[in-house]
Amino acid sequence: MYKIPQSVLVVIYTLSGQVLLIRRTDVGTWQSVTGSKDHLDESWTTTAVREVQEETGINALHPQCRLEDWQLENVYEIYPAWRWRYDPQVSHNTERVFGLSVPEDTPVTLSPAEHTDWQWLHWQEAADHCFSPSNAEAILMLPRFENQIGR
Repeated sequence: MYKIPQSVLVVIYTLSGQVLLIRRTDVGTWQSVTGSKDHLDESWTTTAVREVQEETGINALHPQCRLEDWQLENVYEIYPAWRWRYDPQVSHNTERVFGLSVPEDTPVTLSPAEHTDWQWLHWQEAADHCFSPSNAEAILMLPRFENQIGR
């Protein structure tokens, strides 16, 4: 079964300006939570909640967390190395961007099949560590969506 070319990017952060990055097992790059819809009619929010839980163990619906759809979409060409996962006629993916505010002491439990390590970095430093340009850009937009960041 082919992957659906619709995915989410979830920037997980604390109000002190720390952003969670996780390292992929397959290529070793640092990123925020990402993942594709399981089926076409799955909502963006449901996808974001599921992917955050699967990849970090964080419950995005916890009362101390705040998941926000930033109403941004990136459309990008799928890297040739990963194109085999999609229908042969698919060349681009649409990525919906979310922010997830979490408490400072939020525990992280990685899915070892997907990620090998995690780290909290100041949002500007986190952007510099990301492999994906759209991920770095989303992190750099954090102060625009969270006016309390770093206070």
